[in-house]
Amino acid sequence: MAKKDDELQPIIIKRVKKVAGGHHGGAWKVAYADFVTAMMAFFLLLWLLNVSTDEALNTISNYFDPSHPRIAEIRSGAGGLMGGTSISKEGAMTTDVQPLTQPSMTGMSGQGEGSPDADLKKLEEELRKEENETFQKAKESLEKALEDNEALAELAQNLMVDVTEEGLRIQIVDQEGKPMFPSGSAKMYNYTNQLMSAVANVILSMPNDISIRGHTDSYKYAPGATYTNWELSADRANSSRRVLQDNTIPASRIENVMGKADREHLVAEDPLDARNRRITIILLRESLEQAFRRGAFEKEGQEDESGEELAPTTGQENLPSTTDQKPVGTFQRTPGAVYFP
Repeated sequence: MAKKDDELQPIIIKRVKKVAGGHHGGAWKVAYADFVTAMMAFFLLLWLLNVSTDEALNTISNYFDPSHPRIAEIRSGAGGLMGGTSISKEGAMTTDVQPLTQPSMTGMSGQGEGSPDADLKKLEEELRKEENETFQKAKESLEKALEDNEALAELAQNLMVDVTEEGLRIQIVDQEGKPMFPSGSAKMYNYTNQLMSAVANVILSMPNDISIRGHTDSYKYAPGATYTNWELSADRANSSRRVLQDNTIPASRIENVMGKADREHLVAEDPLDARNRRITIILLRESLEQAFRRGAFEKEGQEDESGEELAPTTGQENLPSTTDQKPVGTFQRTPGAVYFP
């Protein structure tokens, strides 16, 4: 009989229960997060491309284009990428002493004497001085024209002339008992037409563009009225424009025609004062470009300090170049247009 120790031992089999997908863990979450991040960046890029202007996109493109002239000309302090240039040919600093005087920056800043900016500033000062003298002469001529004309002498109190930052301002003002237009009408009286003609004769020879503005007092129209002080002031200003053009003022000189209603009173403390009803004619100051265009700075026939005749020039060579600038918007000036600010 066999011993108990020799008996067969039971065989134990361990079974491991597998869960489907368990070996994947959480890696899919990381991949999904990367995908979502990439998609967000992609849609953000599409949005930026949509809202950016063509000029901005072109500038960015040129920045990353090494062949672009503005980029290709730029060099680093080492003479370019891996250029390896040194301070001296031998590769050593020639001196470690700070120079006593700094190099002049006049030519670099563009602000020194003889620079384009300084020349333009000088021309600007000359133009303003000439304009102020011309404006003063025009004022005196207009006042004398009224004195010499008996029919217009009594209208001298209806005329106000002064020089402002905008230019020569001529105001044809209503006086109590002596209005320039019938109440609520844009058809001027005959004497107003004569006064406008006198103004046109004085400013005809002047080169300045003209701004015409109509003003009213603060008397209101009936509630619900479709014709208000805005329309009345604009119509009176436009009526004044027609008179000026009938007196040979070129339409090209009319910069704008504005209806200001009761927004800019002459007598601010009394909105109902008759003097608030007026027509303002402003001879606008010229820009340098306009002065160059009409030849205000031509030197033909003049001599320099050495006695040699100067070559004819229009002065436009001093103006900044605008060939690379693109027009903004589609606005074009329309002579005689009526504006409602």
